[in-house]
Order: sequence, then structure tokens, then C-alpha cells
Amino acid sequence: MSDISVRIEGVAGRITLTRPKALNAVTYQMVTAIHAALEVWRVDPSIKLVIIDAEGEKAFSAGGDIAELYETGRSGDFSFGQTFWRDEYRMNAALHDYPKPVVSFLQGFTMGGGMGVGCHGSHRIVGESSQVAMPECGIGLVPDVGGSMILANAPGATGAYLGLTGARMGAADAIYAGFADTYIPETQWSELISALENGADINVLDNAAISAPRGELERNQGEISHIFEGRTLPETIITLSASDTDFGAATLKAVLRGSPLSMAATLLMMAALKGNHDIREALTLEYRFTARAMEHGDFLEGIRAAIIDKDRTPHWKHAADTIDQSAAEAMLAPLGALELTFPKEKAS
Repeated sequence: MSDISVRIEGVAGRITLTRPKALNAVTYQMVTAIHAALEVWRVDPSIKLVIIDAEGEKAFSAGGDIAELYETGRSGDFSFGQTFWRDEYRMNAALHDYPKPVVSFLQGFTMGGGMGVGCHGSHRIVGESSQVAMPECGIGLVPDVGGSMILANAPGATGAYLGLTGARMGAADAIYAGFADTYIPETQWSELISALENGADINVLDNAAISAPRGELERNQGEISHIFEGRTLPETIITLSASDTDFGAATLKAVLRGSPLSMAATLLMMAALKGNHDIREALTLEYRFTARAMEHGDFLEGIRAAIIDKDRTPHWKHAADTIDQSAAEAMLAPLGALELTFPKEKAS
């Protein structure tokens, strides 16, 4: 498969995303290939760990491949999107709960669906080019692929800030918010991968780690909490509008670009998932929104404005300063027969 390389190198199961010209955007075929490999390696005693990386310098993966999602949704076929997200979320859960070490090397952009591949393993490595983000509210979705759980457990109200604005995190901020573990200069990555393939102890990663250059999130934590802690979206807009800081002005501008329905739902998810570390509960909540996003949400309009027509002027269903909580609650209500379920994993 040209989009992904799945193989065994020494004692390592190896997954490499190989779509650098497409910023390694994750397709449905890549999702199923990753999950299938994980299940085979889970019960193979010769495989001691899994290593995930990607070709190209610009991105580990800039997100999911949304072209087919848009085309099928525009034609009134919502089932493809529901199937895509269902199987993607099952793969995310398998990565998160994997019984063997999973080491990911996250250069450049790691966003959305790419975060779901790279940020659920046991050892998440970032370097000087790393930029991690969850920009889904800007296209009419919510932070998904298990990202809602990470955001909900980020310090203070950091998760609400990152989820609503889609702000990009450099290496230090990604570690601070819980999306990465270790900073290692990228010139050392190839040597470390070879060592792990040849049976080196996983602690070789800790031995190579250094402190990441200073980030922004911790410095702005007080203001982030003041703006976002325990507030609805209209209340957040009021608080931001009253801010007299450069950070507040920039944050207000970023928030006003997103889908109000998505942002209101994201805030509800942050509250519901705070302190929860069961990724399946997070994915189930995310799926309730994404399964409805084409028919009842802003997803198709968000993609049209950002990717298709590129006019950057989406016509959202709701206004940010007046949206009622009930609209967001309806997007997160149980799905009945469509509710996300998880197959029982094979014993290791």
C-alpha cells in the first residue's frame, strides 16, 4: 500500500505514514491497515514494541483525509463518514490500550486524525519542528480521535482553550498539555529507531531526552483559566470581549472563527470528561457528535469554506454569543442503535 508502510524490523513492528505530499493525511485504508497490524503484533512474541513515524519534514500527519467524507456527505450519504469515524476510533482505542510499548516520532504538524495515530502510544517523542493541534471546531467537528480526553485532563482550562481555538502547540506545550512525553532533537531520531529495532532497552529514549524550549501555555495559564473555566460559550465570548490583553484579543479572534455548535459541544465534553482516563468513554461521546455532524452540524459547511471554496467565510447554523446549550446537548445525546461499540481485543 503506497500510503503506508507496515513491516517488521528486528524486534519492532514498524508503521510509517508515506503520503508526505498530502502531509500524511490519514485515509480509511490507513486506519484499517494500522489496526490490523496492531492485532497481529499483539499476539506475536517476537514483536517487543511498535514504532510509528512518517516520511517528510513538514508533517507526521496533518489530519484525516476529508475529501471523500465531504463528497459522500454532500451527496446525502452519511454512512461512509460514520463508518470512517467508527473504525478510526476503534483503532485509536487499540493504540491507547496496547499491551506493548508504542513509540511515535512526531515531526512537523500532528493534527486531528494524525494526533489519533501519534499521541496515544506509551512514548510520544517531539522535536524542534513539532506542532500539535486539535483544530476540529474550525471545520464543524469537535476535538475527536480521543483528543477530547487529553484536552479534558490538561492543566486548568487549557483543554477548553486549545479545543476552541485550535492553537498550535510546540514541543514544550504539547508535553505540558499531555499530547507528548519527551523532547529529543530530531537529528537523533533515526539512530534511536535503529537501536530500538535492534533490541535496545526502551530507556534509551529517556537517556536521549533534554528539556524542550520554553512554551506559552504555562505562562498564560492564569488568564486561560479566567477566560474558560466553567463557562458556556456565550459567557466565554463576554469574558473575552472584556479582556484588555493581547492574549485575550487574539483568543477572541480565534474563537470567533469556529463553529459555535462545535465549540459549545466541546465545552460540554470538557466538563463531562474531566478526570476521566477511559478513552472508550471519550470516543463514544465524540462519535455521538461526529455521527451527526454532516446531517445536523456544521461539518459540510466548514469543509466547504476551508477546503473546497476556500473563502474562509462559513455560514454557521448558530451564533456564538446566543447559542443555546440544548443545541449542543442534542448533538451529544445517545445514538441508540448507532452508538459506538468496541470489539473485544484478542488476548496478548
